[in-house]
Amino acid sequence: MTRKYELKQRAEHVENTRRRIVEATSRLHLERGPAATSVAEIARRAGVQRRTVYNHFPDDSALFAACSAHWGGQHPPPDPASWTDLRHGLRELYAWYRETEPMTANVLRDAQVLPALRDVIEPGLGAYLEAVRAALATGFGSSRRVDAAMRLVTDFPAWQALAPPLDDDEAVELAAQVVELAARRSRPRGTRARPARS
Repeated sequence: MTRKYELKQRAEHVENTRRRIVEATSRLHLERGPAATSVAEIARRAGVQRRTVYNHFPDDSALFAACSAHWGGQHPPPDPASWTDLRHGLRELYAWYRETEPMTANVLRDAQVLPALRDVIEPGLGAYLEAVRAALATGFGSSRRVDAAMRLVTDFPAWQALAPPLDDDEAVELAAQVVELAARRSRPRGTRARPARS
């Protein structure tokens, strides 16, 4: 009985230490960005030794994945399956962008110089945005113009460019008009324009 109790206490201690490391890392990523976050600072914030950080997370990939899961649990993205139309989806996506802007901006910026971070983003945020685009494209068909418009209106930096001068409703309306114009002017993928007759 005593042995079971000790093992349970040990497991709780390990889990608590891991949680403190992940929370400290997430706070630093939010404040400074992943590229400016050192293991020494993580350890100091978490109240552990540097070697303890490495014991729990032997490489950057493991730490980035744990932080991504932690942040995603606190700020879950909207579910594209629940969207009723283009504007509904864009409204929810842009609200989520606004809620998570500081962290998302830091992470996307630093992914340019941290391959391990890119490896976490691509199957995470990258895959999510592919699902978003597929859901938003329902009813618009598939063409190069529509695909390009969807990439534009769901792109985080593009949303940032719209966000300061426009309020959420104006940004959604402008983005929806871009997609609708692309759909009206598009040709099915793989078809070519007919040559003009003389």
